[in-house]
Amino acid sequence: MSQTAPLQLLAIDPDDLAVLSAALQDAVARVGDIAYEPKARRLTIAFNRYRWEAGQRQRVRSALQVGGVMGVQTRRIRRERRDAVVELLSLDFKAGEAPGGVLMLTFAGGGDLRAQVECVDAVLADVSAPWPTPRTPQHEP
Repeated sequence: MSQTAPLQLLAIDPDDLAVLSAALQDAVARVGDIAYEPKARRLTIAFNRYRWEAGQRQRVRSALQVGGVMGVQTRRIRRERRDAVVELLSLDFKAGEAPGGVLMLTFAGGGDLRAQVECVDAVLADVSAPWPTPRTPQHEP
């Protein structure tokens, strides 16, 4: 196993989100691992993240938590199919009335999740030991 330290990243602006997006590219999650808590204004997603930074074929359980979430919308994600798996392609921020905007999570197959946020406030942390995986994610040119 790689000795690369577990990730613990904080995003407070769009540039920081670009780093989180790179770390989460090709992460997979079950639809049931996406939780929005309206009263707490918090969105939490548990992923199996591919460890691009490790230089080896590994995944690790990671959690993304976004604060200040005022609302969440999904498109082409069937929430009733809690065991369905989604693969994250990117995490983007579209500015609105400063400092707020929309945090967009784009998934393979055309699905997406939009979170209306008061400001950029996100944390990504690895929460398990890494494990080997037989496949490296592939992207078409």
